[in-house]
Amino acid sequence: MINFLGLKEKFEIQTYRNIKNLDKDIHIPFSGSPRKHPYDKSRVILVADPFTDNTFYYEFRVGDIACAEELSSITNLKGESTPMVRIWVKKQSVAIQCTPFIVDTIKHSCC
Repeated sequence: MINFLGLKEKFEIQTYRNIKNLDKDIHIPFSGSPRKHPYDKSRVILVADPFTDNTFYYEFRVGDIACAEELSSITNLKGESTPMVRIWVKKQSVAIQCTPFIVDTIKHSCC
């Protein structure tokens, strides 16, 4: 799953600096690093914490995003940097939250 997220191009989205007209009663903010969807141009992927192995991502329809704010980029210990954004999504929109995990046997600890 990490390869899936790492290989996709970064998604450049148009940001809006003035969100004063945004109705925050009908929109919810989500933050992360935007990525192009691998096969659907009408969707965007937002990786919550792109430099950790144990992360998750959201998938939204572009049409459900009211606006985006540019946040400070984050940098890992290797000096690699990635842009971060806050997007405002319409309430009641259908989205996907994906949390990858490795399937393995659960080990029970004894006394």
